[in-house]
Amino acid sequence: MKVQIPPAAPRRPKIGLALGGGVARGWAHIGVLRQLLKLGIEPDVICGTSVGALVGGCWLAGHLDTLEDWARALTRRRMIGYLDVRLGGGGILGGQRLAKLLSQYLDGKTIEELPKPFAAVCAELATGHEIWLQHGNLAESIRASYALPGVFGPVKNEGRWLIDGALVNPVPISVCRALGARLVIGVTLNADTFGKGMIEEGKNLDALEYDPGALLREAGGPSIRPDRMIMRQLFGSSQETPGITTVMLGALNIVMDRLARSRMAGDPPDVLISPRIGHISLLDFDRAAECITLGEESVRAALTPLREALGVLSP
Repeated sequence: MKVQIPPAAPRRPKIGLALGGGVARGWAHIGVLRQLLKLGIEPDVICGTSVGALVGGCWLAGHLDTLEDWARALTRRRMIGYLDVRLGGGGILGGQRLAKLLSQYLDGKTIEELPKPFAAVCAELATGHEIWLQHGNLAESIRASYALPGVFGPVKNEGRWLIDGALVNPVPISVCRALGARLVIGVTLNADTFGKGMIEEGKNLDALEYDPGALLREAGGPSIRPDRMIMRQLFGSSQETPGITTVMLGALNIVMDRLARSRMAGDPPDVLISPRIGHISLLDFDRAAECITLGEESVRAALTPLREALGVLSP
């Protein structure tokens, strides 16, 4: 009697997920990850730039739920509370409050302890070299990847000063391939921003609900008001006068968009996911729920190319 052996189920390719930079728009990465997992598409390699490193690292560390809950609870007032303004150093914001919160949640975890390969993309300040952080303290590596020049100070790592990786590799497709991914899914957060304002007009001190006396009370109430001066410079004091943040983040968005287009022209992802979030300001950290929903929708819109890529690249 001839025994029929059922055909072996096809193995899927090793999947890499390249999560791009985009400041507050990065909450869309949470929705992208959620929807991919619902479809049974679990990445084997995660590489992130800036906020992409934050979301990807938190997922691998088992804290995506914590990050999502925190993001959904953010208001403009709460976000301002995390911005520790300082008068000296390599950035206007110290970033210590955010760093402390991140370290608290990640609890000293190292990249080596993560269940899957991970890389946080940074730029070396002295040389402009692209740096991939694949070992060491996870929170510090994420912090280095989102160290936006002029806003957050650079982070020292192994004798090098590191800054935001979006300046060298906004969507780290090449990093996923180098770490062995056969199918690379790229997530860009700047695909539909052409001709749109990078920072919503009118986001001045009053709109941000900033309490100009909060830092002064903490410091014992000095007679000068340096915090108000700095915050006016950051966010602008009127619709006619854009603040430093408006200019810097607008410039960053131009760099990310142009550099991402250039790099993807030479090394495109196998599937590109592009959440339609151009109407969301780079400072709209309080719109996490909307970003997450749009991230989920972008995966559903890319379902056909995802299935086709999985079929073609399966061994």
